Amino acid sequence: MVGERKFPAGRIALVGANGMLAQAVRRLIPADAVTVFFDLPDFDLTNREQVLAGLKEFGPELILNCAAMTDVDGCESQEELATRINGLGPGYLAEAALGCGARLVHVSTDYVFDGRKSNPWLEDDPTGPLSAYGRSKLAGELAIRDSGLRDWLIVRTSWLFGPGGGNFVETMLRLMSERRQLRVVDDQVGSPTYTDDLAEAMARLVTCGARGVFHFANSGQCSWHGFACAIAEEARSCGMALAIENIEPITTADYPLPAQRPAWSVLSTRKYQQETGACPPDWRAALRHYLKQGRGVLL
Repeated sequence: MVGERKFPAGRIALVGANGMLAQAVRRLIPADAVTVFFDLPDFDLTNREQVLAGLKEFGPELILNCAAMTDVDGCESQEELATRINGLGPGYLAEAALGCGARLVHVSTDYVFDGRKSNPWLEDDPTGPLSAYGRSKLAGELAIRDSGLRDWLIVRTSWLFGPGGGNFVETMLRLMSERRQLRVVDDQVGSPTYTDDLAEAMARLVTCGARGVFHFANSGQCSWHGFACAIAEEARSCGMALAIENIEPITTADYPLPAQRPAWSVLSTRKYQQETGACPPDWRAALRHYLKQGRGVLL
């Protein structure tokens, strides 16, 4: 991690409080903050009246939204639900923030881009999502921008892994413990990002008063195949016993999925670095830290 930076003390509403990212965010909320955790089944982000009433009753100064429907392929067959959660829900939070004078921090995704660049995506590059997931997340960004709220921060990130939730690292470790051969896509490139590092980046941006859209991901880039190979190497260096002998690189066409992914989704973090003075840790170092110290027992 970059070096611990906590959120400012105050009245904080953490939405999607039981999710993977929210667990990392929780660790950076000061002990003297007055915090309320909002999540299903008691808090439904798609219910406008419930969102407005719940947040009005609490009266937060800061709303951190970590809630999302992140099943990329599932969103293809449930786009209406994805749009309600990822699109309409953030708009309701912005409306609530406007009503109680709160600041809203929202997490978005690299999948709002079409992947047709060959250099890192900038915050003001044209969007063009290829999937229902990407469209729903872009709808959430636009709902916040169009809400009339001025004090908002959107942090786009990519390829998240961390304790407390399903992710690519845990899937690979499970498969590598069971199989000798794996086939993994090698023509999609991005930046794996550790939830602890993203949570700290959010805290840094909040602390320095940042507004608008920022990108954050761990530094460096790789394909899913490269990520899988690194997982195997780092896991073995940590003493994990794996059955895997060969990880074959394949194309996206060799492994068709319901949702189309961007071929290149590396995010530029230059704006984040200029705003905070902090450099994102390398993704491989973050992976090593996760495997040695941060992993939940998910196998």
